[in-house]
Amino acid sequence: MHTPTPTPTPTPRPPAWTQSPLTAVNTPIRELTDLSPAPPPNTIALTIDDGPHPEYTPQVLDVLAEHQVTATFFMIGEQVKEYPRLARRIADAGHQVCNHTMTHPLSITNLSAKRLRKEIVDAHDSIAQVTGIVPTFFRSPGGAWSKRVLDMTAEHNMLPVDWAVDPRDWTRPGVARIRRTLVASKAGNIMLCHDGGGDRSQTVAALRKAIPALKKRGLTFVAL
Repeated sequence: MHTPTPTPTPTPRPPAWTQSPLTAVNTPIRELTDLSPAPPPNTIALTIDDGPHPEYTPQVLDVLAEHQVTATFFMIGEQVKEYPRLARRIADAGHQVCNHTMTHPLSITNLSAKRLRKEIVDAHDSIAQVTGIVPTFFRSPGGAWSKRVLDMTAEHNMLPVDWAVDPRDWTRPGVARIRRTLVASKAGNIMLCHDGGGDRSQTVAALRKAIPALKKRGLTFVAL
């Protein structure tokens, strides 16, 4: 009888970015200046939610590679388990990998403490096992926060992260509208886009135009 060879667990490794010290906070981080120490002037952060997705995540990664941009991916644990090679590709490309819960419950503020802990811990374990990197930032689905969610985020040694610029790309408002919103971003902003949860072709097309426009203004993309 053939005994299957177990899949080895990746050895934990340091992230490819310079990580800010973690300090418990009572409100989510919305700007880079909320970090301590804050990144250098003229920096901006692109965050990508809800992946990995087998069709759109590779396209987003290709755009980021073309323009030599480092981004922060808030990944859903179920997606990581379903597409482990893609999650690993994100980490191997030097992007920051973060916790966006296991199943993306939009009712997260109404969950029991037990269910909330499971959402956070299961995603944490899935991301760490697949990528070899322990997530140190957490984004609540839909930007829904409560004292319990914030307390449990801190309990698991993560900082809560929101955003300052939201093109609402998940509604598919059109490439031009997404691009305009992103290009209007200012230094210190944390921008929100999505690579999962539906058709993200508009997001990919908008990023292809917005990233070089932002760089032309002298802005540098950084991880959190």
